[in-house]
Amino acid sequence: MQDRTFPSLAEATRIWARIGLLSFGGPAGQIALMHRILVEEQRWLGEKRFLHALNYCMLLPGPEAMQLAVYIGWLMHRTLGGIIAGVLFVLPGVVAIMALSWIYALYGNVGPVEALFFGLKAAVLAIVVQAVIRIGTRALKNGAMVAVAAASFVAIFGFAVPFPLIILIAGLIGFFGARAGLPAFLGGGGHGKVGKVQVDDADTLLGEESPDHTRVNRAWAFRISAVFLALWLAPVALLFAVFGPANVFAQIAAFFSVMAVVTFGGAYAVLAYVAQEAVQNYGWLAPGEMLDGLGMAETTPGPLIMVTQFVGFMGAFRDASGLSPLMAATLGGLLTTWVTFTPCFLSIFLGAPFIERLRDNKVLTAALTAITAAVVGVILNLAVWFGLHVVFDEVRTVTAFGLDLDVPIWSTVNPAAAALVLAALVVVFHFKLGPVPVLVGSALAGMALALMGLT
Repeated sequence: MQDRTFPSLAEATRIWARIGLLSFGGPAGQIALMHRILVEEQRWLGEKRFLHALNYCMLLPGPEAMQLAVYIGWLMHRTLGGIIAGVLFVLPGVVAIMALSWIYALYGNVGPVEALFFGLKAAVLAIVVQAVIRIGTRALKNGAMVAVAAASFVAIFGFAVPFPLIILIAGLIGFFGARAGLPAFLGGGGHGKVGKVQVDDADTLLGEESPDHTRVNRAWAFRISAVFLALWLAPVALLFAVFGPANVFAQIAAFFSVMAVVTFGGAYAVLAYVAQEAVQNYGWLAPGEMLDGLGMAETTPGPLIMVTQFVGFMGAFRDASGLSPLMAATLGGLLTTWVTFTPCFLSIFLGAPFIERLRDNKVLTAALTAITAAVVGVILNLAVWFGLHVVFDEVRTVTAFGLDLDVPIWSTVNPAAAALVLAALVVVFHFKLGPVPVLVGSALAGMALALMGLT
């Protein structure tokens, strides 16, 4: 058994900064990165404790990889450690997305930049299709889960049912299905093994016992909840009080605060909800711009949900409320990030001490399993929605069998876009390249097609 001297806060800060700068590739890649550095290299904690923390984070709304970083930081160095871990995990993405958003707002209609994002759209669509298949393979283990996924797809695609309502209904189905003892809802969940090297908890700095500060302390839970609730909701209340509900900043604060507490299922599921509201209801940006934002998030470090910063940026850019457009956009993007990620700290600091009570709760696991199945249908809707707006220049809505369906106008098919999408799908599924090389290759291909006058 090795020495259990914990790393200093300065050393931990250096390691979390390294993780933040290397956290490309979406939640799966980010979780694998943390496992490699924290479990295999640093041996801060072992396999069972890592998966235990990860499965808890799966129960929460929001980006599970970022919440896992906060959780482990809290385990090692209390509240300050959790804050440092969470901030450093998202900070590189905040800076990168903000810089790209400025370039997009200023030069997005300039030929080379437009061509670059034309190529990125094809890669993003291929990656979303891959996410549907990857999550579906893991989640749809029986007919009941397939039915939940299918129903969620029809609900959001055909009836525009709000994403939060779909998640609520799916969770209730899983909850009561498990309470009734139905086998289809008692299959369990979780990630299984994460890394190649399996490290025993006894051989790590944390060991098998929990540090004293992780014990349930109701007075501390009340204080930490009050602090983070104030940090999260006070700015929202202030914006409503000063500017009113019609102001773009108040709308951004309210919408993304709601999103923060209903975003089960990862970034791709969130994007379906954001696209439904930000594009169709608020009119903050166009469908193609939503794809451009996801392309930015895919090619920069940090959680994929960071794309919401771009959405808030563009929404405020187009409704500056008396400010200069770029100043309003910058404030809108930072406001979005604040109300998106502050609740993550609250959920970890408040809930983590109670994690042992949730560990083997089969009813909660069944609710999560049903929610994951519903997310498959939601992400499929996102893939179809993106596909229609990438491959076709025009889409129309028709009513059939009581459903409002978006269908393509076939005469507006874009051959160059269709060819890029097909090539990206082949590269992703046949050659199994990661998201970053696929995105870079597609962007270069888009620029090449533009130089040849084919876009």
